[in-house]
Amino acid sequence: MASPLAYEQPNLNKAWQAVLLHAPTIVLIWLVSAVLTGIGYGVSSLITLIGGGDAGQGTSSNALSGGVALLSQLGQFPLGILASLVGILAIAVPAMYYSSGEVITVTAAFQSLLKRPWRYFLAGLLFSVAATVGFVACILPGIAISLVMPVFVNLIFTTDHSILDAFAASFNQVYGSSHGFTFVRIQVLTGLVVVIFSVCTCGLGAFVAVPVANFYIQNAAYHRGMVS
Repeated sequence: MASPLAYEQPNLNKAWQAVLLHAPTIVLIWLVSAVLTGIGYGVSSLITLIGGGDAGQGTSSNALSGGVALLSQLGQFPLGILASLVGILAIAVPAMYYSSGEVITVTAAFQSLLKRPWRYFLAGLLFSVAATVGFVACILPGIAISLVMPVFVNLIFTTDHSILDAFAASFNQVYGSSHGFTFVRIQVLTGLVVVIFSVCTCGLGAFVAVPVANFYIQNAAYHRGMVS
């Protein structure tokens, strides 16, 4: 069972208070993710620049240009994966907070990530592939998959369910529960509020709205019985 506070009626004030409690953790998650992304982009740009210099000397061909482009992507790929793993903590931290009832410190957050990195990597890979296939095949399945993410991330970080079991359970809970579509509506409305607030503040509001939304949605997941 999760902490009693997880089952309380969610509201924006509670979500905001939870954000304030986790401000150092949230800020560091964003900074580390941004730094890793920036380094990856820098590596990719450097490889492209070096390859472009060779081309300027007449030593490149179409095959060489393609090789440079591939190498550039490969150079960025590992850091992109690390940035994504760190970034998912933005959703996992609220899940762990409501599960334990304890404030998730910076140390606790990153220790959790480093404890089972392959589990989180494979879970992210499965979810990304499924969502991509869903969007390519038809937009609606992709949206449906995206809307189970908060529950899936919660199950991956707070339980010992296998990745496939957690994936299946997240669908069953969201679309097989009597409160599932209420939870979907909560996500959609929260997302719209985040977008509108972010647009109205020229993007700066996202630094507040996104973490508040993450805590609010995780609280709603417990309150509506999506996770226990």
